[in-house]
Amino acid sequence: VLDGANVTVTQSNEALEGGLITISDGTVDLTSSDDGINASGSITVEEGLAAVTVQAVSDAAGVTKGGFIHHFPSKQALIDAVFEELLDTLSDDLDRRLAADPQPYGSFTRAYVESVFELGLGATGGPWAPLSISMLTDPRLRALWAEWFEARLSRHQATDGDLRLSIVRLAADGIWLADLAKMTLPDPAQLRHQLLQATQPLSSAAES
Repeated sequence: VLDGANVTVTQSNEALEGGLITISDGTVDLTSSDDGINASGSITVEEGLAAVTVQAVSDAAGVTKGGFIHHFPSKQALIDAVFEELLDTLSDDLDRRLAADPQPYGSFTRAYVESVFELGLGATGGPWAPLSISMLTDPRLRALWAEWFEARLSRHQATDGDLRLSIVRLAADGIWLADLAKMTLPDPAQLRHQLLQATQPLSSAAES
C-alpha cells in the first residue's frame, strides 16, 4: 500500500534487477526509484496516461513484470506513486528558488513563474509535462494537484496572498498550457520578464 512517499511490501531485503527500486526493512523508497519513475513519466508524455501500465513500465525499466507487480500491484498504485514523486520534485524545485530569493513579497509566485519557464516550456526531463498530461486525463489526479497547490498557497499566504499575484500565477498556468498545446508564444523571454516584474512590490515595480 502507498504511504506518503513509500510503498510497504510483504517481503524485505529484495532487490529488483536493473536497479529499479531499493528495498530495505520492508519499505520501498521511491526517491531512489529513478529508473521506474522516469520510465513512467516518459510513457505518460509520449503515449498518454492509458499507456502507463505495469507491463509498459516494466518493459521501459528493463525489469520483469512479476518482480515489478510485487511492489506496484495495480496501474492506479503506479500512477499515484509517479504523480506523488512529480509533486515532490516540483516542491523541491520551488523550495530551492524560494531559499535563494531575498525579497519575501511574491517569492512563491516568482518561484512558480521561474519553474514554469525553466522546467515547463519545451523542457525535457522536468516534472511539468508529465503533471500536465496526467491531470488533463484523470480527475482524481486533478484533485491531488489542487490539494497540493492549495497547501502551498496556504504556506505562503503572508507573502503571496495578493490578488495581483494570483493573476500572475494564472497567467503562468495559461502560458504552460499553451506551450503544452504547441501554440506559438509571443516572445517567451519578454513574457517571463513581465510576469516577474509583476511579482515585485508596487514601489519596486514602478521604479523598474
